[in-house]
Amino acid sequence: MNGRILVINTGSTSTKIAVYDSGEMMFEKGLTHSAEEIAAYESVMDQTPMRRDAITDFLCEKGIALQTLDIAMARGGLITPIRTGVYEVTQEMRDALMEAKEGAHACNLSALIADDIAVMVNEARAAEGIEEKCRAFIADPPMADEMLPEVKVGGLPEFPRRTLFHALNSRAMVRRYARSVGKTNKEVTVIVAHMGGGSSVSLHRNGLVIDTNDALGGDGPISPERAGSVPAFPLVEKCFSGKWTEAQIKKRLVGRGGAVAYFGTNDFRELAARSEAGDEACTVFLKGYCVSVAKYIGALATVVCGKVDAIILTGGIAYSKMIVDDIRERVGFIAPVEVYAGENELESLAENGYGILAGEFEIKYYHPDRF
Repeated sequence: MNGRILVINTGSTSTKIAVYDSGEMMFEKGLTHSAEEIAAYESVMDQTPMRRDAITDFLCEKGIALQTLDIAMARGGLITPIRTGVYEVTQEMRDALMEAKEGAHACNLSALIADDIAVMVNEARAAEGIEEKCRAFIADPPMADEMLPEVKVGGLPEFPRRTLFHALNSRAMVRRYARSVGKTNKEVTVIVAHMGGGSSVSLHRNGLVIDTNDALGGDGPISPERAGSVPAFPLVEKCFSGKWTEAQIKKRLVGRGGAVAYFGTNDFRELAARSEAGDEACTVFLKGYCVSVAKYIGALATVVCGKVDAIILTGGIAYSKMIVDDIRERVGFIAPVEVYAGENELESLAENGYGILAGEFEIKYYHPDRF
């Protein structure tokens, strides 16, 4: 694999970057942004220059000349409508990310920063008489929507089911599984459970993600920081009790839900240690978490009438043998269970970048009014 790729993944308080050269990671780094730095900006979308400069300064420290970069690969942001795949960053995409109709999340910054850096690379290349352009791309954004019409049907017409899942890592793990059995992702049907700070379960068939949950919008399994799906009537009563603001309710569902709500921590390793030490409440919660994930896996299997080639468990929590074994026992009757632990997002972005350089992927372009 030829080429040098910069990978950018922006989170709420950090910016993860990596540089790959000829298919090998040269280094990765998590650039941490202090509370004081973040507080200086009224909106997360105003942080673009600060984070961009932090990246270019670090590249300079590492001796990486900008003009040596061939592609800037970015984590996808919250934009719709869009399908899975690789997209070149364009002005239309930039406008949609800045407008933040689907939410002003830090992931929106990745593409903006990648595009800014690509411009800087091309200016440096032009100064040296290099004609070949550096380009910026995103891959498999989290709101990619290929859901079947029938699975979008909710109990109320004004509340259709929507998608927001760990598309980048989930799709990469399906490709990894497919390669292991001598196939492509278009030749397998796989259910992927991504288990991290948020939990998403997605159904992949013939290269498309035909069903999943809204992992950031109150739909899906329990997670370390998110409540997942909750009973509607008690939630409505809380909303109208006069004791909670809208912001507090949303924070309770996403950020202060799940394990945080029960135990004040999002660290499942701590909960596992407490369980082993005899804390019955932790034991019951962890079993409940496993049941919650397993139920969503089982539900997705019904969409394809049980015809599933494999179930993949991934994300940081997949490092836990206790949790993996519990879920495997519950869903192993559906299909073989494969475990690819870790977030894998930087690696997945680099894989997409080299696929672009090799001409293996169709490059798509974002249009706000159509897929």
